[in-house]
Amino acid sequence: MGLKLKIISPEKIEFDGPVKSVLVPGTKGSFEILNDHAPIISSLQPGVVEYSTDEGRNSLTITGGFVEVQKNVVNLCVELN
Repeated sequence: MGLKLKIISPEKIEFDGPVKSVLVPGTKGSFEILNDHAPIISSLQPGVVEYSTDEGRNSLTITGGFVEVQKNVVNLCVELN
């Protein structure tokens, strides 16, 4: 099983589906999440979240939020402009 990404903003679910990788703007620097990433919870700073699906690369500009990774499930709670 690959990575599953769910991006939630206060307004709606922005994305929910399988991905190959996720790049997030952590408060101590950007980092990439790949399959079998260690469990982590981190705050996010303003920047761009990039994620890769079978259809290609997608991006979403955020003003902040949190990321949680556990058992190949990535949950992003984000604030948008």
